[in-house]
Amino acid sequence: MSKSLNLDEIIDRHGTDCVKWEYISNAEGFHHGDHAHPKHGDDRLLPMWVADMDFRVPKVVEDAIVARARHGIYGYTVPAQSYYDAVRGWFKRRHQWDVEQEWITLTPGVVPGIKIALHAYTKPGDKVIVQRPVYYPFSSSIEELDRELVVNALLYKNGRYYLDFDDLEEKASHPDTKMLIFCNPHNPVSRIWDEAELKRLGDICIKHNVIIFSDEIHCDLIFTGHHFRPMATISEEIAQICVVGTAPSKTFNLAGLSNSNIIIPNDDLRETYNMAKSRNGFWGTNLFGVEATKVAYNEGDEWLDEVMAYVEANYHFMKAYLAEHLPQVRVVEPEGTYLIWADFSAFEIDPDVRKKMMMEDAKVYLDDGAMFGPEGDHFERFNLACPRSILEEALGRIVRVFQKEAVTV
Repeated sequence: MSKSLNLDEIIDRHGTDCVKWEYISNAEGFHHGDHAHPKHGDDRLLPMWVADMDFRVPKVVEDAIVARARHGIYGYTVPAQSYYDAVRGWFKRRHQWDVEQEWITLTPGVVPGIKIALHAYTKPGDKVIVQRPVYYPFSSSIEELDRELVVNALLYKNGRYYLDFDDLEEKASHPDTKMLIFCNPHNPVSRIWDEAELKRLGDICIKHNVIIFSDEIHCDLIFTGHHFRPMATISEEIAQICVVGTAPSKTFNLAGLSNSNIIIPNDDLRETYNMAKSRNGFWGTNLFGVEATKVAYNEGDEWLDEVMAYVEANYHFMKAYLAEHLPQVRVVEPEGTYLIWADFSAFEIDPDVRKKMMMEDAKVYLDDGAMFGPEGDHFERFNLACPRSILEEALGRIVRVFQKEAVTV
């Protein structure tokens, strides 16, 4: 493995309007501050919440953006053939998926892509299934658009998550159920669903005429020994009911460039989707997102492999650290993403109390499990795409606070 990257480098993100390091989110929105600034020393709040990396993008991506910026004109942009060639080449090379150019439609993000799908394929009052604990914008998007949220909760057994197919069959069979928002690799539990699981889920949805929006934004972030399979490659029949959300944003730390590729093999579903996209005012794309996507997908393989090796090493460090110092916390073994799901249920602490302990006592800002649904009440989500020293400092703080609770467990 190349050692061209210095992933241990701590890059100061203050003064860049960085959500992760400069804001705190609550029910009222985002609030700016300097709570995480290094000047606060031991009292600074360490952010390991929102899913972006504290690593520089590939140098070739930076160079491409700078070169485009120097042109000096930032007008309306429509991707050229080279853009589609890069997207198609990436998915063929990394996932053995032959994506046709006409299947691809652009949105400013996967979450906007989900909302477009809800407009396209459902109406107010229709039922839409999610599999909690899951990325919270799934649920909020459904409820904001006056669709009925239906929960097909994941099963948690012996430290591992499974799909509940019997419950899914029952809920998919309701005539008002029109769509399932699926997550693979799963955020936050880091499961990569295997081929048999994907086929069974897809067959249930075919049987009951349920469209699958498959959020595959983390598909490139795979741990050693695991293999990701795009939902639309399981069978032609399943591909025909799939709308697949993809983006380079998580893969290459490009979320601020607002560029996603929604892949829809079915002609009718794609036409309906594009009509809904147009009705909601989505046209064109971010020109810097286009440049970054092309270069990242064409030249970013080595960077990604090096970053994921570092993230995986961070996970092993975290697992060993907690096993030695706070064994009451059970870390769910990840298969993909850079997000780690940790079980704090042994402490029997109210989720709101635990959140306060994290934020005010340990001064570590995590995405608490309750955000992902009540099924996640006893969990915390850690973002490990950060320098090892930040991770070690955060874990040390958590251990100091929770060891006091451990004596009563």
